[in-house]
Amino acid sequence: METGVTVLVGIAIFVGIVGIVVPILPGAILSLAAILVWAIVERSATGWVVFAIAVVLIGASQVVKYVVPERRLREAGVPRRSMFFGILLGIVGFFVIPVVGMFIGFPIGIYLSELQRQRTHAAARTSTKHALRETGVSILIELTGTSLAAAVWLIAVLFVV
Repeated sequence: METGVTVLVGIAIFVGIVGIVVPILPGAILSLAAILVWAIVERSATGWVVFAIAVVLIGASQVVKYVVPERRLREAGVPRRSMFFGILLGIVGFFVIPVVGMFIGFPIGIYLSELQRQRTHAAARTSTKHALRETGVSILIELTGTSLAAAVWLIAVLFVV
């Protein structure tokens, strides 16, 4: 049974990592929950150490993914309001055009908010580029933390347990 659980946990971690890149699922949380299930089933100090390391890696990435892009957006002059409208239109887009609507609505929401604020296409376009770049940085930070946690789990599964 433990092998079956380990395989299912591996699949859940993989799905979680995909969920970070395609933000439909709460990817990091899904991966962390899968590692927790593995630690509970494993019933060993190794399982709990791996889970603790995963908590630190994923937890740190969750903090850093907001702090770094937020600071950079502030430096670029892009207000939170524009990001809010981008997220709002991304959610609306997700329901209007399933799956891809989010990727269409998010940048349109940012652009429209910045166009209203700055009054020129060039300035709105520049702000939108900054916002999209920092959104990518945020995704990359979360992906890195979760991938490192997955690597620690995989090393434990292959070489320690």
